[in-house]
Amino acid sequence: MSVTIKDVARRAGVSPSTVSRVISKHPRISKETAERVTRVMEELGYHPNSMAKGLVSKATYILGVILPRPAEELFQNYFFHEVLRGILAQANRSGYDLLIASGSSESDELETVKRLVRGRRVDGIILLSSKTKDPLIHFLNEVGFPFVIIGRSPDFPDAPTVDNDNVQAAYDATRHLINQGHERIGFVSGPQELTVSQDRLTGYRQAMLEAGLSISEDWIVEGEFLQETGYRAMSMLMNLPERPTALVVIDDIVAFGVLHGLNELGYSVPQDMCLVGFNNISLSEHTSPPLTSVDIGTYQIGYMTAQTLIKTISKEPLHQTRKIIPHRLIVRGSSVK
Repeated sequence: MSVTIKDVARRAGVSPSTVSRVISKHPRISKETAERVTRVMEELGYHPNSMAKGLVSKATYILGVILPRPAEELFQNYFFHEVLRGILAQANRSGYDLLIASGSSESDELETVKRLVRGRRVDGIILLSSKTKDPLIHFLNEVGFPFVIIGRSPDFPDAPTVDNDNVQAAYDATRHLINQGHERIGFVSGPQELTVSQDRLTGYRQAMLEAGLSISEDWIVEGEFLQETGYRAMSMLMNLPERPTALVVIDDIVAFGVLHGLNELGYSVPQDMCLVGFNNISLSEHTSPPLTSVDIGTYQIGYMTAQTLIKTISKEPLHQTRKIIPHRLIVRGSSVK
């Protein structure tokens, strides 16, 4: 005969409703009671029926994760791998599964989110990126569905977000190159509709202007978060009459493309060009030369995002809707001669 919730309650000396609250991680259940009930469940081999639990609470115990477009970036950029690892760790710890979705176009992406929300297929949604006038954020805010953004929303400044201070991070990266004696510093950016691209470009400009250095718009190249962007940027920048001597690059993967392009053109790093990237992915210290990079705490971003969403779903008060993960500059050979 299978073990029931009443068997667990009887052995633990609590009511069946208390067992149910322990299973659903109710915040008002004491730590001592939760540990005792959990121990008894393990001893008796009791496993909650997630379907039945969902019918009672009208919850799916699934978090939706919306991939940015183009979705193929996810498989080429280690940032997303690490963010998802952090999300998954917190989700599993809290008894949630993940449903990952995307769309081939903006309208398709919006329809996907609407289908998830209206079909109650998830309890909340994580947006892995944010941009200005984002229809996904507008829809989720309008219907009052729990969501958290990685990044920030200019249109909804009070929306729950987890982010870095990207303006300060890019300022610090640029300032590092200025301190190395560079005056002609370029910037390889991501798509300008993304707030992360806007903020890092702002930080770069602030550092340059504060140092009294001029900025040539020819030194700013926009692209996707792909190696191809960095590779293409080199064919443009290195053919300028007055080329930059250092670059702030929006992402380490893009910086790998920069390294490849410079190598093909016969230039050396850091002798001919100094580089600073972002994300400090594991491969960055193994490039030749090792890549200086801004560590933005990618795993922590994912973990904190899932934690914030689960609190929002549970209607727990958020002490602050915008959470900032600290960054630090990891100096390696690509930026120091």
